[in-house]
Amino acid sequence: MAKRREAFRREIPLQLDALYPEARMQDKKTTFIYRIIRWFVWLFSPKFRTVGLEKLPDEACIIVGNHSQMYGPIAAEIFLPGRHEIWCAGQMMHRDEVAAYAFEDFWSFKPRWTHGFFRLLSRLITPLSVCVFNNAHTIPVYHDTRLLTTYRTSVDALQAGRSVVIFPEKNVRRNNILYAFQDKFVDLARFYYKKAGVALSFVPLYVAPARKTLYLGDPIRFDPTAPIAAERERICGRLADAITGIACSLPEHTVVPYRNIRKRDYPKNTPLEVYNDEKTCG
Repeated sequence: MAKRREAFRREIPLQLDALYPEARMQDKKTTFIYRIIRWFVWLFSPKFRTVGLEKLPDEACIIVGNHSQMYGPIAAEIFLPGRHEIWCAGQMMHRDEVAAYAFEDFWSFKPRWTHGFFRLLSRLITPLSVCVFNNAHTIPVYHDTRLLTTYRTSVDALQAGRSVVIFPEKNVRRNNILYAFQDKFVDLARFYYKKAGVALSFVPLYVAPARKTLYLGDPIRFDPTAPIAAERERICGRLADAITGIACSLPEHTVVPYRNIRKRDYPKNTPLEVYNDEKTCG
């Protein structure tokens, strides 16, 4: 029996790579359990294709997309081609922080009478969260003094030729496609310019689960000569407009919003000629 279990452990990872070679781990050792979890996620999740790969610059860049609840990070981890790392909430990597963060971020908007169930669920997913987020291609993001570690790790990844994928939405609605962006991610380009002397490009990404597609837009170059506050505003605005423009240019489909709301309340993408009407925005 022991020999059969060992054979199974050796054989399954090879089977996973054979079934989906693009999902192989790169430059990072992962646990056997995580590889099984990842394969099951791939098996049951929508199979995303990527449109606009020719728009990616030759060098590493920062890819910024709509969160689309968990679809964005999952699609980026499993289906987005190329070597990349994904910014993730650092709390999801630490056993003693997962439950509180998960409830607040994922389920606090649910009806109050369901909160007891979702608080319990937040505790139950803790081991899974710690396993997944510590094995995936992730960079933990913090909102305290540890943020400097996030920047340093990200700069190292970029210098190693890995792009950084960021989903910066926060709970402030911008329009029917996006919620507003937290803007401090733009500072990563400033840190990188100081370290490497290279002005990074930010590439917009629209995640469309209903179309099983990741859409990449035209890159936006960081200007190291401009004040960082102005660059945050300019780059966030242009990225948000680009993502919205991609979404609105597509045939009508359901948009998976940042907030975990009822599916019947999910918005539709709005054609560009209608989107400019203020009544359909916001």
